[in-house]
Amino acid sequence: MAITKDNVIGEVITAHPELIETFFQNGMMCIGCPASQGESIEQASQVHGLDADALVNALNDALKAE
Repeated sequence: MAITKDNVIGEVITAHPELIETFFQNGMMCIGCPASQGESIEQASQVHGLDADALVNALNDALKAE
């Protein structure tokens, strides 16, 4: 399953807890935040001023490396 900007952060973490480090490495430090349970990667990226495309690419690259 490829990750997209529409995926909810909480769902990605539940399915792939090994990606927590990739979120951290890309500036997404709010993994434990209650909002992350319902926010898409794109929504959270906008709030935190991050590049959603770069984050999604990093997450998919990390999945391929597993």
